[in-house]
Amino acid sequence: MPPKVESTDAPRYVFLKSVGGEVGAAASLAPKVGPLGLSPKKIGDDIKAATEAWKGIKVMVKLTIVNRQATVEVVPSASALVIKELAEPPRDRKKTKNIKHNGNLSWDQIRNIAKIMRPRSGAKSFEGTLKEIVGTCVSVGCSIEKKTPKEVIAMIEGGELNISEP
Repeated sequence: MPPKVESTDAPRYVFLKSVGGEVGAAASLAPKVGPLGLSPKKIGDDIKAATEAWKGIKVMVKLTIVNRQATVEVVPSASALVIKELAEPPRDRKKTKNIKHNGNLSWDQIRNIAKIMRPRSGAKSFEGTLKEIVGTCVSVGCSIEKKTPKEVIAMIEGGELNISEP
């Protein structure tokens, strides 16, 4: 068994993908947090508590570990934010598979999602971040203002929509 990591003041970060509101298997957490001297069962319970608002949606979780104390922070992806904005009822992942997210989002919801995603976006401008989120709507399968996402991108390029940051 490898030796335990020495406790230093430098924080360590562990990123995990987890389903919101569910306890991840301790067997999958153990190789990641065990060498840092943490209990996988306790970390699983902490992740469950932190992701209750994201019930049934896969989200990225950031564990910040300082002196064998872990703090859990949810780092949602663009698709997780879009699915959450659709406000669908939580579903049982084991029973319903391949769900279609065919809801409708408003332009203000898209702008708010883009504002949240702006620091992690690869785009130079806010307009590019908006296009990233609209592209995510293509892959999720939802519409925007009763239009397809491809029509919305054409409207952005044509200058018909407000692309200022909210």
